[in-house]
Amino acid sequence: MVDLARLLAARGVSVTLITTPANADRIRSTVLRAVNSGLDFRLHEIVFPSSDFGLPEGCENVDALPTRDHLMSFLLAARTMQGPLEGFVEEAKPRPTCIVSDKGFSWTEDVARKSGIPWILFHGTSCFTLFCTNNLVVSKAHENLLESDVVVIPGLPDEVEFRLCQLPGLFNPGKGLTFQKIRKELNVSAESADGLIVNTFEELEREYVKGLKKVWGDKVWCVGPLSLCNNDAVDMAGRGNNGFTAGNEHLRSLMSWLDSQVENSVLYACLGSLDRVPPEQLKELGLGLEASGRPFVWVKRGANKGEEFEEWLREDGYEERVRGRGFLIRGWAPQMLILSHASVGGFLTHCGWNSSLEGISTGLPMVTWPLFADQFFNEKVILQILRVGVGVGATSTMHLGEEEDLGVTVMRESIKVAIEKVMNKEESVGMRDRAKKLGEMARLAMEECGSSYNDLTAFLEDSGKDLIHQ
Repeated sequence: MVDLARLLAARGVSVTLITTPANADRIRSTVLRAVNSGLDFRLHEIVFPSSDFGLPEGCENVDALPTRDHLMSFLLAARTMQGPLEGFVEEAKPRPTCIVSDKGFSWTEDVARKSGIPWILFHGTSCFTLFCTNNLVVSKAHENLLESDVVVIPGLPDEVEFRLCQLPGLFNPGKGLTFQKIRKELNVSAESADGLIVNTFEELEREYVKGLKKVWGDKVWCVGPLSLCNNDAVDMAGRGNNGFTAGNEHLRSLMSWLDSQVENSVLYACLGSLDRVPPEQLKELGLGLEASGRPFVWVKRGANKGEEFEEWLREDGYEERVRGRGFLIRGWAPQMLILSHASVGGFLTHCGWNSSLEGISTGLPMVTWPLFADQFFNEKVILQILRVGVGVGATSTMHLGEEEDLGVTVMRESIKVAIEKVMNKEESVGMRDRAKKLGEMARLAMEECGSSYNDLTAFLEDSGKDLIHQ
C-alpha cells in the first residue's frame, strides 16, 4: 500500500494513507522521506481498539496476533474503524475522489458509497490467482471432493490442477469453518468493486490478465511490481518494518557478510512474515540448508513455539556448525536489499505474492515451499507457467492454528535436492536465463511508457470519471 501510494503521489496526486498507530510506526520513516522529496503524501491514523476486543495493547496487525483464537476479535475490531473513516472522508480537504482498499476491509465500500466516490480494491495477489478463484466460484468444480482429490480448474489458458487440500481456505477451510462465512462475505463484497488494482505486470501473466479483464469489463489495472519503486538502499532496508535501518549494526554485519560471498552463490531463505511453521518442520529446513553445502541467509520468524526451536538450535549446535557459511536473521529482514545483492543467486520462498514478485523482479530462480492462502496458486505460476523454480514437494495447506496437525511433510533431503537444482549453475542455466529476462521485463514495465506505468495512467484517468457500475 505504501509503494502504491508513493507511485500515485509521484504522478501529482494528493494521497492519504490511512492506518493505525502501530502500523504507522512501521512505515513512518518511509512516508517522511516521500514527503521530504516533495510528494503530496499524508498519513492519517485511526485508533485501533485492541483492548476493547481482548487483544494485547498495540496488536494491530495479523502478524502480531498471539494465537489463532484472537483472529475473530481482530476482524471485529477492524470493523469499528468504519465510523472514524467516514468522519475523515466527510471533513478531508481536498475532498477524496476515490477510496483504494484492501479486500479484507469490505466495510470501506459503505464509506465510498455514502460519499458517492469509486471503491477500488487493491489486490496483493496475482491475476492468475484471481482468475482461478473466479472460475472455481462459478464452476463449483471443487465441491463434493475429498482432500486428496484432484481439481482441474476450468476455463484457463493452461491445464492447471491442484489437490483440494492445496486450495485456499475459501475452497478448503480445514477445521476453520468459523471463518468460512467471513471468507464468503468478503468474496461476494469484492464482486461489487468498481475496479481492481493488481500488483503484477501484464507481460508476466498476459493471458490471465486478459481473462480477468473479461470478468471485470476492463476495470483491471496492473501496476507492479510495486516493490521496484524502492530504488535506493535506505528505502529497501526500511521497507515494511523497522527491523533494519540505515547505519544499523545488524544491517552492516549482513551487508558485509554478503559482500564477502561469491557472486550468485548465496541462497536466501524466508517463509514470510506470517510464518507459523512448527519447530519440527523448521528443523528439517535448517538441516536441509546445512546439507546443501551452499552459503545461505535464513530468516527465521519463530512465531510458532519459537522458544522451543531456539532451544533446539542451542542444544544441536547448529549455528556453530554453519558459522561463516550461514547467516541467520531473527524477525524482520530487508528482503529487497538482500535479493538485489550480487552474491544472492536463489530464493527459497513460501510463494506469498509479494515475495514471488520480488524474486521475479530481481531475476532470481526460486525454491518453492507454499504454506497457505494463495501460495499454492503462486507456486503454480513459478513452476508451471514461468518455469523459474523447483518445488520442495509441499502437499497441503497449513491452516492457521492447525500447523501441528499437518506435522512434518517436507524432509531435509527434498529441500537439499531442490536447492541443488536451483543453485547448480550448469543444471539451472535455462531457468536462470528465464528468470533474468523476467527481471528485465519487470523493470521495463515500471518505466515511463511501460505497461504498468501506462496502466497507472489509465487508472488515474478513469478515477476522474464515473467508475461506479450503473
